[in-house]
Parts: sequence; structure tokens; C-alpha cells
Amino acid sequence: MPVLKRSLAVSAAALVALSLTACGGSSAGQTAADNPYDLQQPGTLRAGTLTDAPPNVFLKDGKFTGFDNDLLTAVAGKLGLKVEFVGTEFSSLLAQVKTRKFDVGSSSISITEARKKTVDFTNKYDFGFLGLDVPKGSPITSFDQLPGKRVVVVQGTVQDDYATRENLNPVRVPDYNAALNQLKAGTADAWITPAEIGEKTAGDSGGKVLAVAKQLDPGGIAYAVAPGNDKLRAALDKGIDEVVADGTWEKLQKQYYPSREIPADFTPGSGAAAGATSSTTP
Repeated sequence: MPVLKRSLAVSAAALVALSLTACGGSSAGQTAADNPYDLQQPGTLRAGTLTDAPPNVFLKDGKFTGFDNDLLTAVAGKLGLKVEFVGTEFSSLLAQVKTRKFDVGSSSISITEARKKTVDFTNKYDFGFLGLDVPKGSPITSFDQLPGKRVVVVQGTVQDDYATRENLNPVRVPDYNAALNQLKAGTADAWITPAEIGEKTAGDSGGKVLAVAKQLDPGGIAYAVAPGNDKLRAALDKGIDEVVADGTWEKLQKQYYPSREIPADFTPGSGAAAGATSSTTP
């Protein structure tokens, strides 16, 4: 009997040790190896994006697409990852990235010093222009005519930053559809928007909305990641360089922005694939 008791005790101790290992211990190293970028789900990049901002990011036939999202899918492929896109509002996107509800934010996010206090950014993969949309028949044709007018912006965007900086006292709405509805209803005199989105919106409006002006946003556009997730940020930077080098960036530029002029001093990514933008300029 003593021998049997000792055997049972040894077996019990082994089971306890195995249980502890399964809960933590050596499995922590295995988890880190399986999930080097500290993603919510190993192998899957969970991306917060928008549903209503073509051609940058939008939902079509139940699929998230647009320049930013298609580029991110290609970047993730270089890292051996798949992407799960989830729709959200821009006003909450950066906070959701910060708290790791999303691994990455994909929504033509302009880099600003204020936003750097909330999230970290990859290298720039795109540039942007501020656009100005007005209802048909409006006398407004330029940004300098906006003071004293009722100007609508999507809350939390770089367009909101611009309107606030210029003391325009903007009307803030949660998404692009709400901004467009303000113009159509005549409750706003103008809408400051990403230029490509504003131009497409005007083109789709049947002449009810006009895109009348644009100016360069100097910040540049990047993907957002949670503060301190340096491994993911560095991996995305590497992937961006690879999709620039293999021609994917150029192909998507032509697909989504066929007539957009690329500033001469803009280089996507780290600049490792210098000259990749040259053939995309009209």
C-alpha cells in the first residue's frame, strides 16, 4: 500500500504540473511564437474600417474594399496573415485601435501630432487632398469663402481638424452619409471631405452636389496600430515596401484613382522602392 500511495501522489503531482503548464508556463513561449504580432487572433489581422467612403474604404456586395483595404489585404498577405474587416465610425476608430478592439485601423487616416498621442502609425502609404463639396447652385467655390457658412465635417477627421483650426465652427456628424444628407437637405452650405471621396460623391449625385475645390493635406496617410505594438508596426512597414516594390501599390492607384496626380515629392513606404510612383502620374 505505501508504494501505491506514493505512485498516486507522484501521478497527482504530475497532473498538477501539466495543468499549470497548459495554463501558462511554457505555453506562453509557444503563444508568442504563434502570434508574433500580438494579434487578437493568431494569423488574422482584425481591421477597423468604414463602410461608406469610396473609393478609399467602402462595402460593396457584402465585401470590404477600396484602395486602403485592398492594399492592407495585400500587405497582410506578405506577412502570411488574412484580414478580418469590421465596420465602425471614424469618430471612434482610433480609440478602438488604442484599446486593441482592432489590431489596425484602415481608413485613409491622416497623420497628425494630436493623433500620435492616441495611436502609432506605419510609414505613409498614401497622400490626400482636402475636398470641398457644395449643393448645386451654391456661390461657394473655394475654401476661403467658408467663414460664416454652415460647414459640415465628419467628427474626428482631419477635415474636422482643419475646420476647427480655421475657426469655422463646423457641424460635426458621425459618417459620410450623414454629411451628404446635410448637403442634400440644404442644412449645410458646404462639406469639407477627403477630395477623392468628395469627387466621387459629386459624380454619383446626378448634379445635385458639386466638388468645387481641393488642397493638399500635408500630413500623409498611414495605418494606425496600438501604441507600443512595435512588432506589428514594423511588419506592416515591411509589407508596405514589398507591395510598392512588386507593383501592387501602383496597380491599386490606377484602379481607384485613375486621374489623380501624385505629388512629385511623395514616396510611399520607407522609400526603399524609389521611383514606384513615376508611372502613375498623368
